[in-house]
Amino acid sequence: MTALLEITRLDKTFETSKGATQALRDIRLTVKEGEFLTVIGPSGCGKSTLLKIVAGLDTEYAGSVQLAGQPVSGPGIDKGFIFQEPRLFPWLTVEKNIAANLSLKNPAIRERVDELIQLVRLGGFAKSYPRELSGGMAQRVAIARALLRNPRVLLLDEPFGALDAFTRSHMQEVLLDIWQENKTTMIFVTHDIDEAIYLANRVVIMNAHPGSIKRIVPVDLPFPRKKANRSFQELRHLVLNEFEKVDELELVDSSGI
Repeated sequence: MTALLEITRLDKTFETSKGATQALRDIRLTVKEGEFLTVIGPSGCGKSTLLKIVAGLDTEYAGSVQLAGQPVSGPGIDKGFIFQEPRLFPWLTVEKNIAANLSLKNPAIRERVDELIQLVRLGGFAKSYPRELSGGMAQRVAIARALLRNPRVLLLDEPFGALDAFTRSHMQEVLLDIWQENKTTMIFVTHDIDEAIYLANRVVIMNAHPGSIKRIVPVDLPFPRKKANRSFQELRHLVLNEFEKVDELELVDSSGI
């Protein structure tokens, strides 16, 4: 896999009424084409800030961020962004939410929207409205909408954080299916250690105050993965051991051990 995203010596500082606060310090990261990367760390470590910079939603920083060899200077269709909330248009149906400002009268758009509805497992719900969908279904619509533009990278900021455990597990499977089908490069921010390992080729572990990369852990487990397997649990404990005071972090220990 070739390098798609190159982040070099990235620093981000916010100016507040109490003075300057450094949110990110010396972030250096290379993401390969087709890779699934998860980012995990305590609240306030700059995970979401990093994602917004990659998306081009925040351009006030020091350092270099390049996508496909070009500097990231603002948002664009080459970067899809999924928030924790689906942010659907309540007056539009599923298919029209996915198409957004593109016309379903265009045969190519019509065909692609229909393909995406099947890909995100929403067959039979094309004419439904957001009020008729569950939280997980609404988030699948948001993912399909982002994929319609064929982004080079899909950025996901805790997209399953508000879902119940069963729906969250189902959405993880849906997202893996999408990734394996499309091979879209994905960067996924989460607080859930098990989720981070279950999805990723690599897990980026961040420190806080200011946010920096502590370690990058390769996940060489074959798909489909079993969270109860010994190899999975060994990786999970390795990630936990990277934090000196795990009980003070807002990380989810979803296995209960």
